[in-house]
Amino acid sequence: VAVVRMSNDTNLPAEERRNYKHVGDVFHEPFEKKEWVQRGSTPFVTRAMFVGVFQVATLDQFKDFYAQNLGAKRDSVLNVFYAAMTSGFIYSVATMPLEASKNRMASQKPDPKTGILPYRSIPQTMSSVMAKEGPLALFNGFLPYYIRCGGHTVTMFIAVQMLRDFYKS
Repeated sequence: VAVVRMSNDTNLPAEERRNYKHVGDVFHEPFEKKEWVQRGSTPFVTRAMFVGVFQVATLDQFKDFYAQNLGAKRDSVLNVFYAAMTSGFIYSVATMPLEASKNRMASQKPDPKTGILPYRSIPQTMSSVMAKEGPLALFNGFLPYYIRCGGHTVTMFIAVQMLRDFYKS
């Protein structure tokens, strides 16, 4: 939460910035202004749940698939690399709409006339974006997102496999 708030603050116009001095400001400021600290956490948690489901659930399936079809040893680093890249791709495709919705909800501004926020929930945000901009708008920035997610997935699962191999020997 702190990283997102601090990074988004630098992108705001000067008059809207909160000018956080340190991480403590991020947590102190909402209490001082009587704002809810965890506002926006639902999209974050929802995306995190889907990441876990798609990342972990698909890895072993792809490890088996590549071992059978490419003749690689199931738990070799190369096979884990292939499986993790594919798992990262599936996870990126499945979670990119959630990431886009989360980002839009985090950076939304209330309507100046009504004071109402344009996005209220993930489903409402997704349907609103698809209606106004088309379904592909939820996948804007997919390549950098996949590079980040795929890279993280590969690094994590290769490290896990190396630790397993170390403890087995």
